[in-house]
Amino acid sequence: MFKRFIIKEYMVQKLILWLAAAVMAAVSLSSCGEYQKVLKSNDANYKFEYAKRAFEQKKYVQSYTLLKDVVTVFKGSDKAEESLYLLAMSHYENKEYPDAASYFKAYYQRFPKGKYAEPARYYAGYSYYLDSPEAQLDQSETIKAIEELQGFLDFFPRSDKVSLAQNAIFELQDKLTLKELQNAQLYYNLGTYLGNNYESCIVTAHNAIKEYPYSKYKEDLEMLVLKAKYQEAVLSVEEKKADRFRDVIDEYYSFTNNYPESKNLSEAENILKIARKYVKD
Repeated sequence: MFKRFIIKEYMVQKLILWLAAAVMAAVSLSSCGEYQKVLKSNDANYKFEYAKRAFEQKKYVQSYTLLKDVVTVFKGSDKAEESLYLLAMSHYENKEYPDAASYFKAYYQRFPKGKYAEPARYYAGYSYYLDSPEAQLDQSETIKAIEELQGFLDFFPRSDKVSLAQNAIFELQDKLTLKELQNAQLYYNLGTYLGNNYESCIVTAHNAIKEYPYSKYKEDLEMLVLKAKYQEAVLSVEEKKADRFRDVIDEYYSFTNNYPESKNLSEAENILKIARKYVKD
């Protein structure tokens, strides 16, 4: 008797799940059918209203597909701003950041004092920020992100998104600095291969320090300068060694004054000991 009850209950639960799945499938088919109907319609207002519902339901591809059809139609109308901004947001929420940035820029350029001008400027920059690649790759998107976010800060210095934009800029600048650090390190590793790459290392590092003086990679760049100057001194001709090593000593004191507790202190001190052997008091 008990066993029959268990089997019966199991069958009821299975039937309920089957019915639920059938209902969901029917709703999905109905929704899909309606979307196809809207897509083929020439009624811009019908498409716009459906696109807004699709956005709320997180159907972002449906939303921006329909909105692309209506933004041109709505130019000059009271729906022009909202349709263009929603188009940008649909791409943004779907993680299609280059397209999103492009539409956000189109919005604030067309409506510089529009209802959505502040978030549009912010999201234009933040879209580029999210699309910024690893440091070793091309940093065009990173530079665009910094420019857009800085533009947002210039236009809306009291926005509640100011700190988010500033932090994003700092992170992006660190990424650019890291790329320069990697370039400088590459020159250092090449040494004297096909020329004096130590000098190229020093120039690259100095330029990065000047461009990004508050970067978290500044210590690494300054240490690399010290090491590169030391290598130049070691490899220089005898009549230039004393002057080159004096420069190394000056660089050592500059580095240790800036970073008295550096993780590279031991290596820096070893460089100083060798340098002093070549410099008369």
